[in-house]
Amino acid sequence: MQTIIKMSKVEEAKALSILLRHSPGAILPNRTYVIRDEAVKQLRQAGVQFTELSRDSNAPSLEGACAGERRRPVCTTMTSAGG
Repeated sequence: MQTIIKMSKVEEAKALSILLRHSPGAILPNRTYVIRDEAVKQLRQAGVQFTELSRDSNAPSLEGACAGERRRPVCTTMTSAGG
């Protein structure tokens, strides 16, 4: 899972070594980062303060799907019995 965080210049200076070590995340403008949960955990343990802007916990999962398997949405329609 990934998280988008934003921090101040001072906090960013404290966080850079952790970010470089623990996450192949993306750097966005204005001290905003997309990082893995492990990096978030390490930042918190180091006392770095940041604002969590978003978390991708609602992303669809392929867990349980076989290789090459396509998942189709299940559509159900309700029809009336009288016609």
